[in-house]
Amino acid sequence: MKILNTEFITSATEPSQFPAGGLPEIAFAGRSNVGKSSLLNALLGRKNLARVSRTPGRTRLLNFFRVAAADKKGAEFVFVDLPGYGYAKVSKAVQEQWGPMIEGYLRGRPSLRGVVLLTDVRRGEQEEVNLVRWVGEQGLGLVAVATKIDKLPRGQRVQGIRDLETLLAVPVIGCSAETGEGMDAVW
Repeated sequence: MKILNTEFITSATEPSQFPAGGLPEIAFAGRSNVGKSSLLNALLGRKNLARVSRTPGRTRLLNFFRVAAADKKGAEFVFVDLPGYGYAKVSKAVQEQWGPMIEGYLRGRPSLRGVVLLTDVRRGEQEEVNLVRWVGEQGLGLVAVATKIDKLPRGQRVQGIRDLETLLAVPVIGCSAETGEGMDAVW
């Protein structure tokens, strides 16, 4: 997909801070440090649009990015980078605020069309299984993406993706924000 323009819109913690407008939104969800911000940057062809860190828990707010794509219809949409769940180098109080903030967004945002669930190809966890089930119950679209496939030897990548598909019970796309492998399939 050819991207014409991307821009950061806002960061938010509650619905009153969410951007107005009716553009369709796609949320990027997953554990802390799974590569949500890195994948978002790679898909949009920008290095530092979404803040990336090796420290788990760096994304602490819902971050909204407007995207204009070159296609037949001149598509415009919004990507939303969500805080990760699981281990994060933040206080317990901050982590406890994330759950209601994220769930409130996912449950109550009329313009939300789907969720891109990211999971590290080297590990799938019960949280991902629960999120797949929950997203389905909300009637949202889901794309499951196995990140960091470049961290596995080529001979183990297919099996890693198959293992995740068995665990999650949905198709999984393998990709690497680092090498660009699988980006077309994610689009």
